Amino acid sequence: MSILVVDDSSVMRKIVIRTLRQAGYGDQTVVEAEDGMDGLEKAREHNPKVVLSDWNMPNMSGLEFCEALRAEGNEVPFGFVTSESSPEQLAAAIAAGAKFLLSKPFTSDELATELTGVL
Repeated sequence: MSILVVDDSSVMRKIVIRTLRQAGYGDQTVVEAEDGMDGLEKAREHNPKVVLSDWNMPNMSGLEFCEALRAEGNEVPFGFVTSESSPEQLAAAIAAGAKFLLSKPFTSDELATELTGVL
């Protein structure tokens, strides 16, 4: 199983990957992408079992990325890991096809709970 981690911050990608290990997903292959455009290409190439994406990124936002995946018919479980967590953004995320929105900072237990719900 592969997990696609999409964030324009390499430091944040590393934090998400470390938290995945702490949550019990250390044996999974992790693919990294720098923004939504890169994420879309990597999703096509690697067919991940879940996508964890930031919201605010250059070139293609996380929301646009989620919408583009869904427009292609890709129903991979998609979750946002972001500092954006208003009720309006949660509604937009769900409307775009996301399964969850996890606010930064987050714990390995919170991440495991969200992933258990979608995998």
